[in-house]
Amino acid sequence: MSKFGEIIDQEIPVLLDFYAEWNENSTSMHPILRDVAAALGDKGKVIKIDVDKNKELSQALRVKGLPTLIIYKRGEMVWRQSGEQDANTLIGILNEYI
Repeated sequence: MSKFGEIIDQEIPVLLDFYAEWNENSTSMHPILRDVAAALGDKGKVIKIDVDKNKELSQALRVKGLPTLIIYKRGEMVWRQSGEQDANTLIGILNEYI
């Protein structure tokens, strides 16, 4: 869990994508998240977290629906949503925290 703290405790916004390979909605977000990461450049980060490999973290954050997208800045959760989002929406939300 300490590594998770290092990931989210940054000056730039960090978008976490909680997904599972067996979940079609999750995997359809992968190309969208690549576009978001490309648009952000070094002004933000996009990190994918497989819920099957990170069960403890997923439970601690009460991740129920997939995909679940969470934005952290300076260690604090500033935005959270379950379900698919389009790239422009996510870029717009992330830009609010840059």
